[in-house]
Amino acid sequence: MINLPGYTRFISVVMLMSLAIFLNFSVQAADNLLQKYPNVISAKVRHDSGDIFDFDVTVSSPYDTPQRYADAFHVMDKNGRVFGERKLIHDHEDEQPFMRDLYGVNIPKGVRIVIIQARDQKYGYGGEQVEVMLPGR
Repeated sequence: MINLPGYTRFISVVMLMSLAIFLNFSVQAADNLLQKYPNVISAKVRHDSGDIFDFDVTVSSPYDTPQRYADAFHVMDKNGRVFGERKLIHDHEDEQPFMRDLYGVNIPKGVRIVIIQARDQKYGYGGEQVEVMLPGR
């Protein structure tokens, strides 16, 4: 025979846990829908030679679809002067977050820190960006 008070308590705990999981996923889904721009998660920089640098950039684009996706990222200084841009020609629906490179970026000697920012196909540049210090400077 089932002990109803114990059984009821067990069912209540299971229902509360299910609701908490559902609400957490709902909040995450809402955040993804509200996010306007892709985010740069990380960037690695290597000094090639002279004033030339290579970048490996990781971008997250949670709303990624063929109609709207992260379609570029650029390397710039704190004043917004762009030194290089990588255009992305397709969505990355099955690869989130994704990493792409940008090699051969010529950055003037006076610049020690650069900012990497991603672009959305619909809204343009924005979102979380990453600052990196240039090695050897």
